[in-house]
Amino acid sequence: MATSARTSLPILMTLYLEAGESSLRLLGCDGEIWAERTILANVSKPGTVCVNYQILQQLVSTLPDGPITLSLENTTLLMTQGQSEWKLMALPGDDFPQPPEVQSAAELRLTIGEFRGLVDGVAYAVADDQARPVLTGVLFVYDGSVLTLVATDTHRLAVRRLERDGIGSNINAVVPEKALKAIKNLPISDDEEVVVKFDETRLGVDAGQAKVVSQLLMGAYPNWERVVPAEHTRIWTVDRDELISNVNRAMILARDNANRIRFKGAGEQIVIMARSDEKGEAREEVAIISQNGDLEIAFNGRYVLDALKAMKAQGVRAEMTEPARPAVFRPVDESDQQYCVIMPMALS
Repeated sequence: MATSARTSLPILMTLYLEAGESSLRLLGCDGEIWAERTILANVSKPGTVCVNYQILQQLVSTLPDGPITLSLENTTLLMTQGQSEWKLMALPGDDFPQPPEVQSAAELRLTIGEFRGLVDGVAYAVADDQARPVLTGVLFVYDGSVLTLVATDTHRLAVRRLERDGIGSNINAVVPEKALKAIKNLPISDDEEVVVKFDETRLGVDAGQAKVVSQLLMGAYPNWERVVPAEHTRIWTVDRDELISNVNRAMILARDNANRIRFKGAGEQIVIMARSDEKGEAREEVAIISQNGDLEIAFNGRYVLDALKAMKAQGVRAEMTEPARPAVFRPVDESDQQYCVIMPMALS
């Protein structure tokens, strides 16, 4: 749920419960995102109430399967199951902010499985620096034939594309990461279609029994295309799973050295090296297909792992020029239109 653990407004730390004729509506809000779910319930008396979300979530997650009874007594919510009973302090439901309407100016139609896959292909590169709020989300651009998702924290840039006509109207919007997580977690199967509606300031998704409304991130997104190298002179082609295993082991020591891992191309192999001043040194080797690939370059190992794990292809390639220039990691299969640009680190 989209509740807030850090807020000066106590109501935003609660979950809004609304008992209707035969259903229970649950709504969370952190001031910018609303997420709701409606479930079937036997209701003897309709009403609304707000209860601390973290306490309610912890209790419900530890209960065995079975019916739960909720009843309101003045400012206390009584929750019972079998011989267990809890009395939780409550706030009036009238004070909870309801989700605003999204005046649909643009729409995007995808199966939720496609949506999840596209977002997973870039979300690892979203920034967590609140000094540049527009980078804490994912850029969505659709021109009628190509949907492009972009995320960057300025140290790396992730791009995922889907070529498809007629899945919506023109879109250029930056969606907060938290909203994307809420949409991904909608309780529907991968083959079900969702319609994401956009207006000038918000987006909304209605999946029937579950809904998400979110503010969009305002501000100009950086000209990310300028970061993508226009050419490359060196290529390493490697088995993705094998490279992940090698880098994972090197990271055991690299964590003590700002995650720095050195990659040295030598013939048809890469030598992967990491060191910790206090714990020692690591050296791994992985076979590659090399095209002018004899060079040494250093990357943040976590960035490399994030990019590789987001790619599902068996083969990946790194396209490079020089040790001080950014590299592009992408699947060998060109039909898989995703890539990650990673800035190098100093070799020493």
